[in-house]
Amino acid sequence: MNILIEKNVMVPMRDGVNLAADIYRPVEEGRFPILLSRLPYNKDLPGRLALLAGTALRAVQQGYVVVYQDCRGRFASEGGFYPVFDDANDGVDTINWIVQQPWASGQVGMIGGSYLGFTQWLLAREHPESLRAIAPSVTTSNYYQTPFRHEGGVFELGCALTWSLGTIPEEAQRRMRQGRGSQEQMGAFMQAMSDPSTLMEHLPLVDQPLLREFAPWYLEWLNHPTYDDYWRTIAHSEFYEQTTVPALNMGGWYDLFLGGTLANYTGMKRRGGSVVARAHQRLVIGPWSHLNQTGAFPERSYGLMASSEVVDLDGMQLRWHDHWLKEAENGVEQDKPVKLFVMGLDQWREEEDWPLPDTQFRPYYLHSAGHANSAAGDGTLSTEAAAADEQEDVYLYDPRHPVPTVGGATLLGLEPVEGPRDQRAAEAHEDVLCYSTPVLEKPVEVTGPIAMMLYISSSARDTDFTGKLVDVSPDGRAEILTDGILRARYRESFTTPKLLEPGQIYELRLDLWATSNLFKAGHRIRLEVSSSNFPRFDRNTNTGGTIETETEQDFVQAVNRIYHDAAHPHI
Repeated sequence: MNILIEKNVMVPMRDGVNLAADIYRPVEEGRFPILLSRLPYNKDLPGRLALLAGTALRAVQQGYVVVYQDCRGRFASEGGFYPVFDDANDGVDTINWIVQQPWASGQVGMIGGSYLGFTQWLLAREHPESLRAIAPSVTTSNYYQTPFRHEGGVFELGCALTWSLGTIPEEAQRRMRQGRGSQEQMGAFMQAMSDPSTLMEHLPLVDQPLLREFAPWYLEWLNHPTYDDYWRTIAHSEFYEQTTVPALNMGGWYDLFLGGTLANYTGMKRRGGSVVARAHQRLVIGPWSHLNQTGAFPERSYGLMASSEVVDLDGMQLRWHDHWLKEAENGVEQDKPVKLFVMGLDQWREEEDWPLPDTQFRPYYLHSAGHANSAAGDGTLSTEAAAADEQEDVYLYDPRHPVPTVGGATLLGLEPVEGPRDQRAAEAHEDVLCYSTPVLEKPVEVTGPIAMMLYISSSARDTDFTGKLVDVSPDGRAEILTDGILRARYRESFTTPKLLEPGQIYELRLDLWATSNLFKAGHRIRLEVSSSNFPRFDRNTNTGGTIETETEQDFVQAVNRIYHDAAHPHI
């Protein structure tokens, strides 16, 4: 098949702004279904262009037209860029333009991951008639939860900062072309990117002149620490009832959007705006991080079958759209709805639903003689609750010396720290409590949602608590599986914070999202508890004040206690 590529076709929006689209289509005359992808990244950047073009050429060979569009204010498109807020209307206007073209059949689907997934959900909530299916991967359900705040009410510092910094070069160059920028500003950006950790450590958080100038939304995220209308109006988890299309949801166990991917699947199954949408949600979760879908990490490889190329995610999406856009009878509606990779077993498995219908939710309980500090402490973990009083565990959280981020579902822009990393360096800290099972005599599979229930008290009016699930190998390697965090002021509500009374005991629930892992015989299951994970998350100053405007001079040390006696039995 001969393929025609049209570059930077300008598509008019309702307000007169024109957005640039690259169109890949068959040379032959005819009307074809459309695959649309809207992105704020450079569609002409050589590496990205190769990926986009590869996907597009395969799709065109299979009878599609593929449209890649620069979001408003990015690269070849006109207007000004402000993340997320314009994407619903711009997406609707783009589809309305597409279906009027002589090569368009009127059937539109969407593809793409991360921000390209944002644009799918934002558009789908507007339920344009021509949109028949979407295939979002590694994407969120609620921007307050990730990537700009977090489900625990904590600022996702590492991701928000580095992502916002990454948008600056294009904006700076655009201003220079318009005579409004300077080489000095570009130099300041280059200096910042040479060592982003310096900006991550800088306080107060709102003191970021470079971002204030070029990425003002970063300050807006900081200015909205609670779940208010700023977040609610753009959260597609608030609009599942308005979303009427089937969705192929794809994610990774080490992706920072894992929680959102699972929430989109379960939320649409329960609340989707049509029978078809509720009945036809699909979920695929691999052993992947946000930027790595090979299944191979510096410290861990899950085998050849773990790669997204081996399972052919592109082919999976084309088959999905063949059914919904071309009415192909290819068995999509008969497929099992869930496809998961079980780590440890290192195999794919198909299931009937998420959580798995035969899940046996099992509590594990924390134990110690009061000295669970570090992996060398006396903390233990078992399925037996405390039968008598046990001494609480105590640690000092000092925001001047936070526990470092080591692996997990991160997107930091620093050295490759994401994914299954060894936690032994972090577990050497005295402010990390470690609770481990005895060596397992037989394998234990953990596949499903993970929550940590803690009874805590603090000397501070506010502080953070972190939880981490770890697989400990016979050689001592402690591999992170999943983790979570909660800012104590949000223990009851993310809309109405409530400070702690120092010394009073509270029950907290930390959402550790989920995993699928086989703990092999000879391994141990470990839970970690602490109060920081920096620079993935910002540091709690422990004052109970406005963290975003505070400096190191405001820092207060917090004495935090974890209770696990007979009266406080939960993990």
